[in-house]
Parts: sequence; C-alpha cells; structure tokens
Amino acid sequence: MTDTYYERLVDEDALAAYLEDQLGTVETYEIERHREGHSNETLLLTWGDHELVIRRPPPGETADTAHDVLREYRVTKALVDTDVPIPEPVLACEDHDVIGSDFYVMERLAGDVLRDDEPDRFADPDSRERIGEELVDTLAAIHEVDYEAVGLEEFGYPPGYTERQVERWGQQLMWAFETTVEEREVPDLYEVGSWLQENVPEEHPHALVHGDYKLDNVMYGPAGRDASRDERADDIREPATPELVGVFDWEMATLGDPRADLGWMLSYWRDPKDPDPAVPELTATFMEREGYPSRLELVERWESRTGFEFADERFYRTLAVYKLAALGEMFFRRYLEGNSDDPMYPKMEERVPALAARAVRIIEGEEPL
Repeated sequence: MTDTYYERLVDEDALAAYLEDQLGTVETYEIERHREGHSNETLLLTWGDHELVIRRPPPGETADTAHDVLREYRVTKALVDTDVPIPEPVLACEDHDVIGSDFYVMERLAGDVLRDDEPDRFADPDSRERIGEELVDTLAAIHEVDYEAVGLEEFGYPPGYTERQVERWGQQLMWAFETTVEEREVPDLYEVGSWLQENVPEEHPHALVHGDYKLDNVMYGPAGRDASRDERADDIREPATPELVGVFDWEMATLGDPRADLGWMLSYWRDPKDPDPAVPELTATFMEREGYPSRLELVERWESRTGFEFADERFYRTLAVYKLAALGEMFFRRYLEGNSDDPMYPKMEERVPALAARAVRIIEGEEPL
C-alpha cells in the first residue's frame, strides 16, 4: 500500500471527528486497509471497544452504480431481523467532506472467510460437505426473504431483470473498452454478448438477489458460537460443524432473478473434472477435495430449498462468466488510469481473454454443469 493511495481512501482526522460526533469520544482509534477485496475498499476500524468495518468505493471514476456502498447499507439494515446472517450495520454517511466518498460502518464479525484454502478445523469430508450446504442454504434464505415485509418492495424492479443484466454488463464492458482497447481487444466477448441477448429467458422467478454471492463473500464463524452479536471472541468455543455467520458485499443487491445468483456462485465453485481456472488469482480450488458437494449437488439442494428450477442453466453460467470478464476489464481500465494499486489488475490483460474463452466453452457445451 502506498501512502498516496491510502491518503486518497481516508482522511483520518476528518473521519475521527465524524465518528466522535456519531458514536462518542473514545481513547483508542486505529484504522488499516484490508487488502483482500478487489472492488470496493474495506477499512478495519477500532473505535474504543468496538471492532468495526468501513466500506467505501475506490477513488477515481468508476462505472455507474458499480460501487454503491449505500445500497449495501440499506439492504443489510432491512435484513437484520431475517434468517439471513449479516454483520450489524451501524451508520452511513453521504457527506464526501469526511473521506471523499459515500461510506458506511458495520460491525466486524469473528470467523474465517474461505478465500484461498480451508481452515484446518474444516479439513474433513463431513465439514466440507457442510460448508457447501451452508453456502447454498444461505443463498436460498436470501431468495426466500419476503422483500415487501422488510421494506424492500421498491429496492428493484424484478420484471426484465435478466435482460437488463445482459445490457448493463455489456455497457460496463464498453465503458472499460474505451481505454483498454488501446492495449488489446477481446473479440470473443462481442460474440458472447450477442449470444446472451439472443437467449435471455422470457420468464424468471422474482426474489431478493445478492448480486455477488460466492464462497469468499461469506464468513464461517467459530461454531459452538452463540448467535448473539455481542459475544466476544474470548468466549467462542471450537465448532462441531461449520456455521455460516455473515454474508458480505451487498453492493449489487436488488430485486431480480435468483437463478442469476446461483449461476454466479457456481462460476466460482470447482469440480475435480474442471480445466485450469481462467483467473487463478480469484479462483480457489480446494473445493475439489473429497467431501465438497459438486455443482450439480448444490443446484439440486437449492432447487429443493426454494422450489425454483434452475432452468436455462447454460445461459446463467455464461452470464456469470461474462460479468466476470466485464469486471476484469473494468479492473484493467482502472489500472491503466492509475486508479488502483491492486497487483492483480494488470494481469487482467491476459485473464479477461481467458474468461471470454471459458464463456464460449460453456455456450458450446464443452464445460458442462
């Protein structure tokens, strides 16, 4: 992390003054950048006895709506009393004089995000099976939320969601291409975009959708853990089975097509038969080990929990990879413009064409569910 980039993320003195006004005076104030994410920026905050997290968009110009952290705050606030496990939202700020952008503050949960590997305590077939079950059951819980009852009836417009997704991500891609085309072109993505437009399902279920649901956007807590949000880490006992305790990164949440969420989650889930990942920096492979459910088993469990059928699965899996490619190209543009110091971003010059090739394989039936 360069000092210059960090200074673009947060004015520590201005933030301290704001937090003091909102949360009261404290003796301990510490803040550091959490580097694991690749989209919105995450800052870890100690404010007195409270361990908190700040979410803000990256600095610089971004594609429209791609980093809406206040949307995250609104949806998590609405989900506090539902069956969906979320970190408690604390406050939100639209005043750009504080840190230069919108941001919100939430509680910090204890547990593990399974990003690169599994924790030793989960390294057995039964725990691995439960990791997959918890992941898909929580996705089903999101899709089963009565969004009108929790005040999210105007959070989105479900009819036509899937068609708009194809259009929107195509626009995001074109935004990125404005700059990246000077480095190289990705012709396969034009063909994939056309195929998606021609194969959009005419009808789909309506539900609350997360928009970025995958294994490394959830946390598995230390089990034996009381669900109380006030429990301190010192009181947590070792788990009997994995328990999913928090879903993060709600910036893309809306009302729409739950099958798009499932397709997105599956695009990150590995089966032992799979070819090498197109983007190894963003693709864990440990779920290829004995005990983890297959993609097909996850689909069947989701269908049984929600009552929805994963129809047109090839379309939804292709859409997911197309969106990944668009995100990668947006990352590449931000790198070229000097608006990120993420070492993964320059690699998108090669990774996005690999994703485009993967989308073509799915379309042609060469990478089955």
